[in-house]
Amino acid sequence: MTVLILTSEEDVTADMVVAKLHKTGVPVMRLDPADLPGKAVLSAGYSHGDFKGHLSVNGHVLSIGGLRSVWVRRPGEPAAHAPHPSPWLTAETRQALFGLLYSGSPRWMNHPRNADQARLKPWQLRVAHLSGFAVPPTLITTSPRLARQFAAEHENVVVKSASGPPPGDPALALPTTLIGPDTDFSGVAAGPALLQRYVPKHADIRLTCVGTRLFAARKVAEPGQVDGRYGDTGHAWEAVPVPERVGKSVYEYVALAGLAYAAFDFAEEDGIWWFLECNQSGQFGFVELETGQPISEAVALWLSQREADHRVPQFR
Repeated sequence: MTVLILTSEEDVTADMVVAKLHKTGVPVMRLDPADLPGKAVLSAGYSHGDFKGHLSVNGHVLSIGGLRSVWVRRPGEPAAHAPHPSPWLTAETRQALFGLLYSGSPRWMNHPRNADQARLKPWQLRVAHLSGFAVPPTLITTSPRLARQFAAEHENVVVKSASGPPPGDPALALPTTLIGPDTDFSGVAAGPALLQRYVPKHADIRLTCVGTRLFAARKVAEPGQVDGRYGDTGHAWEAVPVPERVGKSVYEYVALAGLAYAAFDFAEEDGIWWFLECNQSGQFGFVELETGQPISEAVALWLSQREADHRVPQFR
């Protein structure tokens, strides 16, 4: 039974997991959907009430019936590397590839339908509330009036992107930015703005959930630091225990979201872990390298297990 990893060719984090799988003798196929068609070949046959599907990458052939699990790590856009790429070819290739994979019964980390929903920041905030996390007051709006009211109520607020940096070349950085109540909010009418009460944090927390295993790391923040992704604080990530209340909320969140893997970001203030976001495919390599936590080993172990996982997100 083979583990299929959907990711780009240059993915050091995936390399860490592949090394662990090779060490335990679990067969692995690595595929970037951007290489299909081209370097990779697929076929799916449906006849006489039967189904047979195959993937081939660099001469390595995988039968869908022999597929143990799929790790949707950091895949490229289907057909992006084709000689003549087009939106139509991308759509056709996505239909063929994922239709083929859905026809099998592998475990998913994470299933694309769950992952697509889990990326939506407004939905994340709702699930975080339902899961019992401490969540800073947040407003997503296209109304300048409501934005001004929110800023006046909370005085110090941050503005951040809900979807991340826009696509383009060169890539853009959109750091979370601290603003005051005297800000001109007229531009909010041009597009949705995400405003959140500023948390004067003492540290950033990254909590990685792999199945039922939790790995938390803490990095001391500089006074007044807003976005922990930018700037060197001079402090390293250190492993820390997970508070029981936070652990319960994490398990509730991933159950509601139907996720096997999730990377949570928190701002720690006076012992409170304020929920900021949950990245369903967040990086963990940097945390493992600095803390020594066996996250890649946990991912490899989960992928090597046999039970099918067809969880669909639903509210209870």
